Amino acid sequence: MGRYGRTVIGIAVVVVLAGLILGFQKIAIGNFERGGDTPLGLSLGLDLQGGSHLVYQAALKDPDTGEPVQVTPDQMDSLRRTIERRVNGSGLGEPIIQLLGEDRLLIQLPGVSDTERAKNILGETARLEFKRREFNVTRDVDEVTQADILSVTADLVPIPSPTPEPEPAGTPIAETPTPEPVVEDPPLALMIEFTPQGAEAFSLITDRMTESLLLADLALRSGNIGAASPGALDITVAGAETINLRQTALSMGRVAETDTYFFVLPPDADTGQPPSQETALARLGDDPQVSFIEIQGSVDEDTGLTGDNLARAFPGQHAQSGIPIVNLEFDNDGTRMFGELTLDIVRKEEETGEADQIAIFLDDAELISPRVESAITAGTAIIQGQDFTIERVRDLSLLLEAGRLPVPIELIQERNVDAILGADSLAKSVVAGFVGLALVLAFMTLYYRLPGLVASVALVIYATLVLAIFKVLPVTLTLSGVAALVLSVGMAVDANILIFERMKDELRAGRTLLSSINIGFDRAWPAIRDGNISTLITCGILFWFADQLGASIVQGFAVSLAIGVVVSMFTAIIISRTMLRFVATTALSRTMRVWLPSGGSEVPQQASG
Repeated sequence: MGRYGRTVIGIAVVVVLAGLILGFQKIAIGNFERGGDTPLGLSLGLDLQGGSHLVYQAALKDPDTGEPVQVTPDQMDSLRRTIERRVNGSGLGEPIIQLLGEDRLLIQLPGVSDTERAKNILGETARLEFKRREFNVTRDVDEVTQADILSVTADLVPIPSPTPEPEPAGTPIAETPTPEPVVEDPPLALMIEFTPQGAEAFSLITDRMTESLLLADLALRSGNIGAASPGALDITVAGAETINLRQTALSMGRVAETDTYFFVLPPDADTGQPPSQETALARLGDDPQVSFIEIQGSVDEDTGLTGDNLARAFPGQHAQSGIPIVNLEFDNDGTRMFGELTLDIVRKEEETGEADQIAIFLDDAELISPRVESAITAGTAIIQGQDFTIERVRDLSLLLEAGRLPVPIELIQERNVDAILGADSLAKSVVAGFVGLALVLAFMTLYYRLPGLVASVALVIYATLVLAIFKVLPVTLTLSGVAALVLSVGMAVDANILIFERMKDELRAGRTLLSSINIGFDRAWPAIRDGNISTLITCGILFWFADQLGASIVQGFAVSLAIGVVVSMFTAIIISRTMLRFVATTALSRTMRVWLPSGGSEVPQQASG
């Protein structure tokens, strides 16, 4: 081997190691895992494998004004880490996740076919909240005072009957006589006339009650009984005799185009008959004083217990019904808070008979509002929903485990690449790479002869090392990355050409072969170094601009080219030089013709000393 044997052995070890990295499809050493089902186990980008390209924007808004709020760098960094945990736990492959500017996030998912599931996993905030739902909560109506009331009287209020639906076109007219309409006596009601300001304030109360009724109706239709119940209004009229009413939005209304509201009087509790108008007026007295107390059907109060207090979330099925559920386990603080909450609810029911509920919300949408039968101190709970499937509870468990997003996000850009198109691009890239490399190797060998053959072997080693580095880091290989890789091959050849041309000049000057090799490398090195450093600076600039603008194609080009340039310098200066020196110590050094490029026969034969 001689004095270059140790270096040759070192190069051989590096080459064998790189070959093993590429030879094994998947590599797993402890926590270090690389590779996959792609060619050579390389990470392939969207354009070579197909998948989804998604851009999200932080949508943080002021809770009071609803205006957009600028997110902080810490929030965006936390957002990126949370998304990474979600993707890594979901089996969506090797993602490319990077921040774009101040409030955007780029997510590329190569090889993903179920785009809708991916968007649900990525974009759902997964803000889990546990609220205490109390019923029949009363509060004084401060918006309306006695000063807003002009008069209080009792009158009969005609309730308009619904308009009959018209007969469909073409329906024959019945010949039977039309029955006489049944005229019912209008109900007796309290008539309260407000000032314009009082009427406006009171309309807000009736709107709240109407909304409460609608929510209760929706809850009943969805089967979630008790999720919401209608509110009511306690009206006290203190006059000659105090009148107490409890009204709902169904038994009150506004007289058209006036500031007067009516409140239907219920039947007498003893006789079951409605009171007469004279009786009602007598009970009002000369100066009736009216006060209002709003009774809210249910109120959801924050408990401070959220998904942040979870230690674990995992999918399962209900023991009795078999429906999919998410099992929750709280951390120490969550266990204490949940235990205190359930214990307080149980004690209140024992003392007052009123049973509060725990309403569980996911991203402001109610999932379930169970009644608490007993205190739960074990730190466990379950959540279920009408739209829960096995896949849904699995993904939801993943989202809760990974943690809620620190800020809400909105999908502003989506691009999908078909897997068939990606496979076609990959096949063409492989063919183009082999053809380009073969042409370069043929040119180097035919023109520079033995040094060109050595350079060709170094180029094969170069390609092996670059692909091994791509796999180990890992670097996601895209079409632009393939272009950069081919370009770096040309730059590696360029370094060898500079060295070989300098060697020819030294041989022409009468130097020995080994001396010409050493001087050729030494004299060509400054030009090679400066040219490659300039290229690396350009790669850095491209990478920075691509990172700011979200141009992942340009970024992949810059990374691939930078790695290729660094490895090309190593192979040209270390591997090519060592191999040439080693060959120069063999019998081939006596045949100067094989060391000279085509057309260089004018250089005289030299000794090899």
